[in-house]
Amino acid sequence: MRAKITYFLTAAVLVVYFVLVGSRGVMLLKQGTALTVMFGVAVLILPVIGAWFLWKNTQFVSRANRLAAELEAEGGLPADELVRTPGGRIDRDSADAVFAKRRAETEDSPDDWRCWFRLAVAYHDARDTPRARRAMQRAIALHDGRSVPS
Repeated sequence: MRAKITYFLTAAVLVVYFVLVGSRGVMLLKQGTALTVMFGVAVLILPVIGAWFLWKNTQFVSRANRLAAELEAEGGLPADELVRTPGGRIDRDSADAVFAKRRAETEDSPDDWRCWFRLAVAYHDARDTPRARRAMQRAIALHDGRSVPS
């Protein structure tokens, strides 16, 4: 629950930032000189890119949560088999062992979104966020019946 609250607070702060930056861009455009118009357009591009990025990430999180809920309803969420340090961090060797098992499972069933979901969790536990995201994107695409590039 803490992660959801943090995400929405961060998103709200970003939206406020986009509004403030956008208002400055509009003010620059209203000045009407060539230089301020160029700066105004440049300043307006930043919140547009930021809003697009925020929207895509929110969609991704929403879809991943939907898959997690569906997998939980099926009883297919991966069990927490990880060894943790006294401080609560995941032991690297433990994460690697679980990852190897999830990778083998995914290689055996490459068209099963459930395997890709569990692999994404294993990547995340192994602290490989870019690969975790790609694996989750693949799970979402397979779940939705979209074609998946190799």
